[in-house]
Amino acid sequence: MISDHPAHVLALLRTGGSVEIGQASFGRRLRDFASSSHVQVALGFAAIYLIWGSTYLAIRYAVETIPPLFMMGARHLVGGAAVYAWVRSRGTPAPQFRQWGYALIAGAFLFLGCHGVLAWGEQKVPSGLAALLCATLPLWTVLFSRMDGSERKLSARAWGGLLLGFAGVAVLIGPDVLHQRIDFLAAGAVLLSALLWAMGTSYARTAKLPASTALSAAMQMISGGVLLLLCGKLTGEGARFQWAALTARSVLSLAYLIVFGSIIAFTVYVWLLTVSSPSRISTYAYVNPVVAVLLGWLVAREGLSFRTLAATTIILAGVALVNTRRKQSNVVHVRSSQSSYACETAEI
Repeated sequence: MISDHPAHVLALLRTGGSVEIGQASFGRRLRDFASSSHVQVALGFAAIYLIWGSTYLAIRYAVETIPPLFMMGARHLVGGAAVYAWVRSRGTPAPQFRQWGYALIAGAFLFLGCHGVLAWGEQKVPSGLAALLCATLPLWTVLFSRMDGSERKLSARAWGGLLLGFAGVAVLIGPDVLHQRIDFLAAGAVLLSALLWAMGTSYARTAKLPASTALSAAMQMISGGVLLLLCGKLTGEGARFQWAALTARSVLSLAYLIVFGSIIAFTVYVWLLTVSSPSRISTYAYVNPVVAVLLGWLVAREGLSFRTLAATTIILAGVALVNTRRKQSNVVHVRSSQSSYACETAEI
């Protein structure tokens, strides 16, 4: 018998009767909770898709008057310090000393390795080829996630989505990139940057970092920012930096990168690593170029061709294949001698 009334439930329990307590309301609460979780994950994906896609244009404006390694270092160091201060002010315990060592390794892979190598490589590689080489990230991510055990065996549908997304990026770049003169060492560096990001992601997922995802993200950003600034100093960027040459557009772009690109997007990215699969998360590497091209068209008045629209359709179809799962219904029962609880949940 189903009942939600407290007095009725108590009477039945005293007599040893059987009652299903609040089946409708309890099941509805679980479904509401699941829906809320799905909304949070969807917003998280929207953040890394849209924000990181917009950082291409912001970086382009920032490096007009700020050296690239110095700019990237300042971006992550300031962003990481802000998140760290906020998390600690809310009562989160300070990290252990050895956890800083793990964060330093992760930051070396993700920021010094990926961003530093990419900044060097893109000085000699056409931006289109660089985008295509960086689009190998989901494939590297799946490889390392299978090695560390964080990704189950992918279905043919998921593999099809990954390959379709890569094909979409190739269409977006176009065949002209193959006719340009290629510096193979620099192209290898760009490809290495994608590999290093996948390695850093795999390492950070298994390293003994703090349980707080925000604190973990802050520590990785601080470590990576310091390493980038040191590298910029060693390569002579400090001597080339001129405070008087700074423009308002570069400063505002750097501020955008700090607040949105680092504080918000990277913190969300680290959180997504705990609630979603690596193959799904890595699809941002397909969507980001599309967002960059569309923003270039809207803001910088760059051209938008039919090929761009076709590539966008292909990429979104690939991402949809990776991110969708077949629904399965599971019924969970918890029973005792005097009461019965039942609810139905849907797994997506």
